[in-house]
Amino acid sequence: MKISILGCGWLGLPLAEAIIAEGFAVKGSTTTHEKLPAMADAGVEPYLLYLGTTGLDGDTEGFLANADVLIIDIPPRLKEGDLTEKMRMLIPHIEKSGIRKVLFVSSISVYGKNSGIVTEETLPQPDTENGKQLLEVEGLLQENANFKATILRFGGLIGGERHPVYHLAGRENLTDPDAPINLIHRDDCIGIILAIIQIGIWGEVFNAVAPHHPSRKEYYSGKALELGLQLPQFATENTSGGKTIDPQKIQQGSGYTFRGQI
Repeated sequence: MKISILGCGWLGLPLAEAIIAEGFAVKGSTTTHEKLPAMADAGVEPYLLYLGTTGLDGDTEGFLANADVLIIDIPPRLKEGDLTEKMRMLIPHIEKSGIRKVLFVSSISVYGKNSGIVTEETLPQPDTENGKQLLEVEGLLQENANFKATILRFGGLIGGERHPVYHLAGRENLTDPDAPINLIHRDDCIGIILAIIQIGIWGEVFNAVAPHHPSRKEYYSGKALELGLQLPQFATENTSGGKTIDPQKIQQGSGYTFRGQI
């Protein structure tokens, strides 16, 4: 099996390494020329591609050629242009390539301020521009009859040096102390994507967060103590119940067991 990964960054590159370890061939893209040698050293066939709102710059045809699966892992960055328009530019190239399986890395931000237990059946109500664009892109991909797209809505991403507690440590008057956390470790992101590819689960939407939901105050205070950081201070007013993202569908559909430490 041959897999192309659009976006070999914080998640995409270690994902590529894990896929290669399973015996698959991987092409990967980056917008940064300096990253090309590291990608090649990891066994990835590297491509320098830039996806813009007016077109694509780079060897898009070569990147997509002969791929069985395309993984799209490009988070919306508003300063770099509208993600929806970028995807409108990309989709004709996917159609032309003959790729029939697409996996899109989305986010639970599409659910916005929904509260209570949130499943894949919950109506998305994005309240940020990023969330709105992700939801639009999900629709563009899933409505396309030329390929089957699976959507992965990840929770807050942690792993390596990436953790929200570093941004919260020492801050005051943080809101929603009792709201549950919805995080996922990079190792689990990779494990879930591998399971989807190996089992062949296409045309689906999955929530993917660790099934462990302590309150924001409990979790971030404990994590700050663990890492020797200044404790975050939470306000007692202006609180909400928050939402608990339910990952049962991905667990049952793939048989995947979460193992990353959050």
